[in-house]
Amino acid sequence: MITRSALAPGVLQVEPDAAAVAERVADTLLRALRRGSCLGLATGRTMVPVYGALRRRLADLPSPERGALLAGWRSFNLDEYVGLGPADAGSFARFMAEQLGDPLGLPAAALRLPDGLAADPPAEARRYGEAVRRAGGIDLQLLGLGNNGHVGFNEPPCPADAPCRSLALSQVTRQQNAAAFGGDPAAVPAQAITLGTAEIRVARRLLLVVTGAAKAEVLRRCLLEPPSAALPASWLQGHPGLRIVVDAAAASQLPLS
Repeated sequence: MITRSALAPGVLQVEPDAAAVAERVADTLLRALRRGSCLGLATGRTMVPVYGALRRRLADLPSPERGALLAGWRSFNLDEYVGLGPADAGSFARFMAEQLGDPLGLPAAALRLPDGLAADPPAEARRYGEAVRRAGGIDLQLLGLGNNGHVGFNEPPCPADAPCRSLALSQVTRQQNAAAFGGDPAAVPAQAITLGTAEIRVARRLLLVVTGAAKAEVLRRCLLEPPSAALPASWLQGHPGLRIVVDAAAASQLPLS
């Protein structure tokens, strides 16, 4: 069994496959929207079926409810590549427009991200972190898990209180994200702006979503090893609002009974 010191009861939800994970997460996001929550959103392949499931749920709502939820939409994304903007195919601004903004008819200003084209990335990171704070912080932060244990673009080593910042991306991360750049890791931007572990850990609720056998080992380490800078996602341990939704493949190395 996973020990209580590693995972509190009820934190981990294991679904049979990635499609079931997406449905579970979309339900959580819809409930958060109905509460008027400020969402912290993420990008990447894991989130594509999640956002597809959320679009379907919104489409099934009565028009007045759907309109009210979209009118009240508040979200901040975790990160953006330095040097890319909404017109660039590999940017997270484009990803969010394609996944949620355009299909839902959300104005561009509703899906807030760091400005990857800012002339001064460190200053933009400070501005973005302050914008999150001025908005009252994140109510529900959606998170994926990188192959090296990163969340957002918080690359190891990363302390528990790293602020929103501009930073260099590791080769592991650039390799992981190469599919969006024609499969060439060298084409992935070398720097990004990311919300830090500081902003992530003060979110009221955290929803970590992990699918696929390729993430099983790093998930096991992040949940069962003592928190450390070598595994940024390990700093999520003990968060009172943490929930983890995974598929059976990703959970294959966890000592479940």
